[in-house]
This record gives sequence, structure tokens and C-alpha cells, in this order.
Amino acid sequence: MHYETAPAKINLTLDTLFKREDNYHEVSMVMTTVDLNDQLSFEKRSDDQIIIETENQYVPNDRKNLAYQAAALMMKTYDIRTGVNIVIDKNIPIAAGLAGGSSDAAATFRGMNKLYGLERPLDELADLSAELGSDIPFCVYGRTALCTGRGEEVKLLPKPTNAWVILAKPSIGVSTKTIYSHLEPGKHEPASEKVVEAALAGDYDGVIRHMKNDLEEVTARHYPEVKKLIQNMEASGADKAMMSGSGPTVFGLVQKERQAIHVYNSMRGCCNEVYRVRLLG
Repeated sequence: MHYETAPAKINLTLDTLFKREDNYHEVSMVMTTVDLNDQLSFEKRSDDQIIIETENQYVPNDRKNLAYQAAALMMKTYDIRTGVNIVIDKNIPIAAGLAGGSSDAAATFRGMNKLYGLERPLDELADLSAELGSDIPFCVYGRTALCTGRGEEVKLLPKPTNAWVILAKPSIGVSTKTIYSHLEPGKHEPASEKVVEAALAGDYDGVIRHMKNDLEEVTARHYPEVKKLIQNMEASGADKAMMSGSGPTVFGLVQKERQAIHVYNSMRGCCNEVYRVRLLG
């Protein structure tokens, strides 16, 4: 039996530069992790089956699950002949812009690497994981990073700052495909390089000053709840509030615990799913 933690991610930046010939968007993103985690356990089977177990009714337990796909890819790539039981204790909200499914897949790459004694380096696992999704290579490392290309090219960075993070997920679903279809890539000045510079300097004020998500404007236009949450979070005392990924989750950064508690309690009055966590990085 082996256990892995799968942390949620947030975007400190999401720059969309241009649309590529393969229909993906060229992006530049600074991403980091927070201590809102799924927990996964891995156990060898005597047959060659992949079994996903979870108590969350909204998490698929078949090939639609990214953790299943990760396990299948590991078995194929490294000629693993015995199957695996994967139990997922789901805490990260689903379809929230927090990479919960991608993080579970990343944990599966790491978990099976340990369970079967493969001793493959993280760089190799990250490269392999890019076959399944653009966020998964970042999640394999689980650290602050600058992600480019379609998101799969990962350059690790130091933790940008010690901060509290308040997450608020409205009760709406957002179609990532729809958001990208309405996007005008290159419309906004890229912010990632400035946030990287601030992070390297340990400059919290610089990080929050330059944080930006190109998808936020489009998502907020289609889902006004997102814009309202951002406004409410900053009015409650967050140093900066922004949408993560394509949404709909909004997060705010603060440095002091008392301030974090105040923002958390304020947001509970306007949103059912609110979390107060630490930035891991």
C-alpha cells in the first residue's frame, strides 16, 4: 500500500499569447499549490484490472477518470503486469479551476512509481503525463512553476510568498471550451514574467500587483457571479482576488491569519463552498 497527497492548484497568472496550429492556445502561467488536498491510496492487485474507488458520486470510476488513464499509461509504458486499486478521498471541488482531476492523475504517476519500485525521475513522469493533460506535468511536481507551451513545459520556481488563501466556488458550472472560444489571445499585456521576478525576489506586494488571468474577463462576462465574488472578496479585505484557471473558483491572498479568518467568514455569507488554506508552493 502506498499513499499520495494531491494538492489543488491556483493560477497567479494566466497569459494567453496566441492560438496555435494544433488548436491549443500558447500560454504562460505561474501556478502554485495550496493545502486543499485529495488523498489517494494505491494497492497492487493479483489480476491486471484498474479499480477506482471513491465515495464522491460525481467522480467517475472508469476510463473517464484521469487517475485511471494515468494508471493505464504507467502499466503500458513500464510493462506493469499487475493491476492496482486506487482509492480517492475527494476534497478538492470538482470542475472548479483547481486542477483536482489533474492532481489526482499526477498523484497516480507518483504513486505507481513508488508502489512498483520503478524509481523513475519526476522529469520523466512529467513528460509522460503530458499525453493526458496540460496541467498534469505541473501537478506531478506540485510546486510553484512557470508553465508555458500549452501548459506542459514546466520551469520550477521558489515559493513566491507565505500567504493565506481563501477559496470560494460558486454553485455554477463553467465550460472551459466555451470560455476559450470567446477569448481574444494577445489582447492583454503578459504578466507572468513580472510575477516570476517578484516571486524570485520574495516580493509579496509585487506578486499581487501583477497577478492576472486573461480568462477572468471572459468568464465574468458569461457568469456575473464570478465578478461579484471577486468584488466581495476584495471588499472583505483580501489583498488581491482573482479567478483560478477558467473558473469558476475565485481565490484571495492575505498575509495575516486574522485577516484570512475575517475574509473567510465574510465570504461564507455569499458562497456555500469556501475554504481557508495555506499556500504550499
